[in-house]
Amino acid sequence: MIIDIEKIPQEGLKISREFEFPSTDLVEESAVFLRPLHADLHIKMIGDEIIIKGTITTCVSFICSRCLVPFEFPIDSKFDLIYFPEERDEFKEQLEKDDLGRLFYHSQNIDLEEIVLEQLNLSFPVKPLCSKNCQGICPVCGKLIQSGECVCVKEDSDPRLDKLKYFIKR
Repeated sequence: MIIDIEKIPQEGLKISREFEFPSTDLVEESAVFLRPLHADLHIKMIGDEIIIKGTITTCVSFICSRCLVPFEFPIDSKFDLIYFPEERDEFKEQLEKDDLGRLFYHSQNIDLEEIVLEQLNLSFPVKPLCSKNCQGICPVCGKLIQSGECVCVKEDSDPRLDKLKYFIKR
């Protein structure tokens, strides 16, 4: 959905709609949409700055990085972005850590689908886990540790550190 910035009304533009993206556009390869992505956006132009405030909601299925079990991950993310015209180069040199929400537009159009997809990908966890306490799978037999099925005896030592044990025993 392309927005012509010259056609943004004085009071701003409110958009509430569903977006459809193929799972291949997501940064997490195992992610699959369980519900359509819904976005509520408010776009306002103040001078030559474009302010976009939005909320995206959906539910995605991930595969846990530790136990490899699929799990649901609800997304309810808010974002505030400020777009400046490319001509205002004085900001590019002065950007600091707090200014990560500031972006630059190059033409008279802004692609909302691109913005929504970017914000969706930024809301994903770096390492998806089904729970904080997920113990993963047994490195010996491959069974789920938290299910209690694994009864493997594991050596707690690292073979690279075995020579250090020799010094500790003395």
